[in-house]
Amino acid sequence: MNDFTKNIAQALFNQDKINDLLRKELQQAVNDLLETELTAFLGYNPYARDGWNTGNSRNGAYFCKVDTQFGKIEIQVPRDRNGLFHQHTLPDYKQHADVLENMIIKLYSKGVTTREIADLIEKMYGSHYSPAQVSNISKQMIIPKVEAYHKRKLSDKFFCVYLDATYIPLRRETFER
Repeated sequence: MNDFTKNIAQALFNQDKINDLLRKELQQAVNDLLETELTAFLGYNPYARDGWNTGNSRNGAYFCKVDTQFGKIEIQVPRDRNGLFHQHTLPDYKQHADVLENMIIKLYSKGVTTREIADLIEKMYGSHYSPAQVSNISKQMIIPKVEAYHKRKLSDKFFCVYLDATYIPLRRETFER
């Protein structure tokens, strides 16, 4: 068994330990993916002779924190010397994952008020959203979908089936004399 399998087996009985383990693994995976993305962009591995005197090289990293469903993770985004590298792994300028936003949209579409949604999210995730923020998120996510629905191309032919029926319950009674 590898280390991840051992750690997950030990953490199975405690929800906090599982979330902590998954948060650490997610953080490591995202950071490794960003490093790999920079390596692919530059065309050579770290400390490789191929990169000497190429005009562009690794130039440290900047750090940012992102909220995920497992907790906050610290991301180390690498940079290149010329500033041409743009990572595509994470969305730009986002401080949290879309899990909360998707939940807001689902609750809003079910008819839950913005104040109730804000209270639920604060109780469940510890993230504070004001009712105005909940309203803005729902507008931001729903309005493009509504506009796309209105601008969709319609078929030239429509078929309609019209049914009309009347049901009259009759009771059959037999009279015996």
